[in-house]
Amino acid sequence: MGGTVFSVFYEIVRHVPAGQVATYGQIARLAGMPRCARTVGYAMAGCQDPSVPCHRVVDRFGGTKAAFDAHAPGTQRALLESEGVPFRSDGTVALEKCQWNPLY
Repeated sequence: MGGTVFSVFYEIVRHVPAGQVATYGQIARLAGMPRCARTVGYAMAGCQDPSVPCHRVVDRFGGTKAAFDAHAPGTQRALLESEGVPFRSDGTVALEKCQWNPLY
């Protein structure tokens, strides 16, 4: 799977608004590839396009990923917090409060 598949994921993620998040599995389902959550993760980790808000994609538990920590530890969380995304005491995103609900 290469750039073409990834571009489908990127296009969906561009629609996730500030202050909300989507899960890897959610993006895969919206792309019509429900068993490709891991591939979505690879796409987000390798994305170099600043128009794709990759930091708004988290795991199914609301967990952030270390792929963003190449800049500094906690980078993904800091980006999300700056947009008003709430976190639980265990450090995961409070999905019940901010998970994106697209009208696709």
